[in-house]
Amino acid sequence: MSVHLIGGGATTSADAPLYAPFVAEAALRAGHAGRARPRVAVISLHPEAEEKAAALGELLAEAATGPAIELHLTAGRRGEPIELGALGDVDGIAVGGGVVEDVRAGLEPVFGELRRLVAGGVPYLGVSAGAMIAAEGSLGGGSRIGGVVVSPEDPDEAGDELEIEPGIGLVDVAIEVHVAERGMLSRLVAAVESGLVAGGLGIDERTALIVSDGGLRVEGKGSVWRVLPAEGGVLVSTIGT
Repeated sequence: MSVHLIGGGATTSADAPLYAPFVAEAALRAGHAGRARPRVAVISLHPEAEEKAAALGELLAEAATGPAIELHLTAGRRGEPIELGALGDVDGIAVGGGVVEDVRAGLEPVFGELRRLVAGGVPYLGVSAGAMIAAEGSLGGGSRIGGVVVSPEDPDEAGDELEIEPGIGLVDVAIEVHVAERGMLSRLVAAVESGLVAGGLGIDERTALIVSDGGLRVEGKGSVWRVLPAEGGVLVSTIGT
């Protein structure tokens, strides 16, 4: 099964097709388990978690072309870790956005279980911060490296240093999101050039990167930006739809 990463911004009914490949994989796994309806865990650690979990669940339901999805919604709270029960006996796992440090901290106690489930064939969907934490090394929210500004920040407020924390480890390069829309490519380039991360993929909004044994696939409105170290700097290229 695959890891599906969406760069944010895909929040309307028109965006439901971006979620369709994930839903189709969850339905396929449910069929192999003898279930007519796929069970999908939808987890939000957003400050408005209940509303955001419900909204993501609605998009997944709209994306379904077969039997209706059985949604298991979990609205987490800052400082309270997600429990293993939220992942129990499901055919797909969807993690929404929010403050990336809070999303990572809330799910960190179940990182091992997430890896086990995905290795066993359960597809993972990460949206915005949920995509960022799928990496082996998760980018934080900082906008500076060594005190130097590397991405847009409020001119009246000094930004935080970019820090790398352990992620779930479903992909082996860093993941950046909201790339074209928020000017985040410069941050990913700086992170790779400084050696904070060994390489990265940046995903535009309303764009999905699907990582599977067959390689990388891009769906949606924008591009995925690949940033790799090169002699004397970095190499930047795009993976288009």
